[in-house]
Amino acid sequence: MPTIVMASSKGGCGKSTSAVVLASELAQRGTAVTIIDVDPNQPITRWSRKPGKPETLTVVSDANESTLLDAIEAAEHKTPFVIVDLEGTANLTVAQAISRADLVVVPLKGSTLDATEAVKAIRFIQLQERGYRRPIPFVLLFTQTSPTVRSRTLKAIEADFQAQGIPALATPLHDRDAYRAIFAFGGPVRDLDPKLVGGLAGAADNSRQFVSEVVAKLSSLNVQGSAA
Repeated sequence: MPTIVMASSKGGCGKSTSAVVLASELAQRGTAVTIIDVDPNQPITRWSRKPGKPETLTVVSDANESTLLDAIEAAEHKTPFVIVDLEGTANLTVAQAISRADLVVVPLKGSTLDATEAVKAIRFIQLQERGYRRPIPFVLLFTQTSPTVRSRTLKAIEADFQAQGIPALATPLHDRDAYRAIFAFGGPVRDLDPKLVGGLAGAADNSRQFVSEVVAKLSSLNVQGSAA
């Protein structure tokens, strides 16, 4: 029963969007999921109060530095998947969440600034590995990329991380209006109204590929959930 942590030292890189897309797609595959929203801005909590949240998806919004570990443990006993959305900083709460992670996903946009912040997040994860004396698997997730053109900057950043042996998901989360629309209208991408939001087929396909790759990554780490 994996715990997945979304972590970055930078806001605006797509942590909350990635968490909602991952959780709602898993829920629509018939898997119970808990998201623990530790972001002070509570974007996922606000999303959950809109119509359309899958019944098998639970959002916990009252966890803090004192209660986070208890919240993670309680969620692990209730649902096969637990996803933790953290604030964009490095503090004790972030360290606690990372210490319990089966996989840390580090979202970043294809910019030099985001790449620099991703390196900071990786170093923080590695520091927790030393402190807790256990491996903490992590993977990069590129977000807000063009679905049609990969920029030279993005290619250079990908190549640099690859040369350093830093793993990244092959599937990025593209820059799709549907990913913004879920926070405006509520519910998962697949349930949005095509009369209100364009490009839904592409967004739904992108989200399925992203979630399938995360599940495959967990399987390769011998961390089993119940989603195919």
